[in-house]
Amino acid sequence: MPDGRSSSADVAARDPGEDGARLYLIAPPVFDFELPERLAPLLDGFDVACVRLALAGGSEEAVARACDALRPVCHARDVPLVVADHYRLVERLGIDGVHLSDGARQVRAVRTALGPDAIVGAFARTSKHEGMTAAEIGADYVAFGPAGASGLGDGSVAGLDLFAWWSETIEVPCVAEGALTPALVGALGPVADFVAIGAEIWAAEEPAAALRALVERMA
Repeated sequence: MPDGRSSSADVAARDPGEDGARLYLIAPPVFDFELPERLAPLLDGFDVACVRLALAGGSEEAVARACDALRPVCHARDVPLVVADHYRLVERLGIDGVHLSDGARQVRAVRTALGPDAIVGAFARTSKHEGMTAAEIGADYVAFGPAGASGLGDGSVAGLDLFAWWSETIEVPCVAEGALTPALVGALGPVADFVAIGAEIWAAEEPAAALRALVERMA
């Protein structure tokens, strides 16, 4: 792997007895070239386990430009950078892996394409079965969400009981994301391996202050 890249081992479940979930940061869905400057202090000020780039629409070229802008910021701080869905860009751009938004569907093929060292994450929405399948066929982590009440989709929520069951039963780490509130982050801290925060902070006037208010509840 090129220098600076992380491996799938860097996104692992917390050690037995370790308290609190770790922070997983999702970049804003609309990229601007000031984002690296806004992201850097968050990576400096918080223990960020991973950064995900998930642009809303946009061409592969636009995604590549965004990855090129964020990669040096992340790798200078030994933080893995993954991209949503565009797994063919991983090797080409020297980033660390991919977050697959369609559950287990592509996990096996993407793992074969990227090899054992790349991070391959899968979003299982609220489905325990989908998550278990993704874990069994090679996902490094499984994300569930929305963890909070949302007006999107059919209204289904990945409840605390799902994360508690997963953490007790499955070795592959789980990520909680979507419609998070401070109270919910506090409840998820003991039962999720990672809490993914994105939209909850980027609309705030001071993203660092908004993030700190959430992270303080994760311990």
